[in-house]
Amino acid sequence: MVGAHSFGSPEKVGAPAVTSTQQLPSVEDVRTALKDVYDPEIKKPITDLGMVKDVTVGADGVVDVAIYLTIAGCPLKDTITKETTAAVEKLDGVTKVRVELDVMSDEQRTELRRSLRGDSEEPVIPFAQPGSMTRVYCVASGKGGVGKSSVTVNLAVAMAEKGLSVGVVDADIYGHSVPRMLGTNEKPTKVEKMIMPPQAHGVKVISIGMFTPGNTPVVWRGPMLHRALQQFLADVFWGDLDILLLDLPPGTGDIAISVAQLIPNAEILVVTTPQQAAAEVAERAGAIALQTRQRIAGVIENMSWLETPDGGRMEIFGSGGGQIVADSLTKSTGAEVPLLGQVPLDPRLREQGDAGTPLVLAEPDAPASKVLRESASKLSVRARGLAGMMLNVSPAGR
Repeated sequence: MVGAHSFGSPEKVGAPAVTSTQQLPSVEDVRTALKDVYDPEIKKPITDLGMVKDVTVGADGVVDVAIYLTIAGCPLKDTITKETTAAVEKLDGVTKVRVELDVMSDEQRTELRRSLRGDSEEPVIPFAQPGSMTRVYCVASGKGGVGKSSVTVNLAVAMAEKGLSVGVVDADIYGHSVPRMLGTNEKPTKVEKMIMPPQAHGVKVISIGMFTPGNTPVVWRGPMLHRALQQFLADVFWGDLDILLLDLPPGTGDIAISVAQLIPNAEILVVTTPQQAAAEVAERAGAIALQTRQRIAGVIENMSWLETPDGGRMEIFGSGGGQIVADSLTKSTGAEVPLLGQVPLDPRLREQGDAGTPLVLAEPDAPASKVLRESASKLSVRARGLAGMMLNVSPAGR
């Protein structure tokens, strides 16, 4: 109806729209969100590590978060800042996030170390403790040049891709090459008395090459080698590893003996080529288990054959060496030693090692990658032996 009036409050022309008050997050809401932010090296929430110094929430929705870094000049401070910002921005009502970085005091670092490693002043090797559930594999070979390091890094990356927590110790002190093959030139970070290892492709790694300038050779004798290996195992904070791989130097020298003393429950994984001469030497590397009473996890034959364009195989280094080693070690130890896999000769395995991206990542469908992945799977699901485990056994009462 023209000229009719509707009843109700008159509308004011030009009045601003009324909006409901936005609910701001509480300080507790912010701290809860920060539980999803993990320290990149320690792999634990920053809230559990005492790294959250302060949180304030302004009336305008601006959130200020003060974070303690473990050390001054932390190489991963940008990562922590970015992830803290992202976690808090997800909360309703947050208009801006400002992150302020501070550095822990000596007392705070000591408390952090105690929370991670216990009260013991002397570092202990966690993998040698009776309750350790980490499977430790010493990758050994009788002689150099059989691709032991290539096998080690590809196994490690394949295991990490399966969701396992994996670490690698480059125990080949004189011929260290694992950092290059994993594509990392990062240096370890020292927090109080702990060494935080760098990570590459989801694998934690430590090597003497990370502590020496350039390509300087390491000229050490037995006692120094033993001490270096001990530090790699005890001073480095590995966290809760599922699997630790040690890339041993060729032969049966000081390092192999030290590993047996420091981690008696470690198992030996023998790498050989099909060549008879290499197989004979590899048998000796495996047979050290008879003296050290270590278990032999199995044998991997590398460079087994070259696949030709017509689908054939060219056995450049002969054939049968891996099976001979497995059969010989089975006979001498009295326990089955399986041939875990035969890795075809593939130039890409070397090329990707030099490039720092292991073949199992760069070319997952390559025949060599498939064999290495299968071998990694077999080692990942192996039942642990009783070596080094405390058994709660008591005689039956009468």
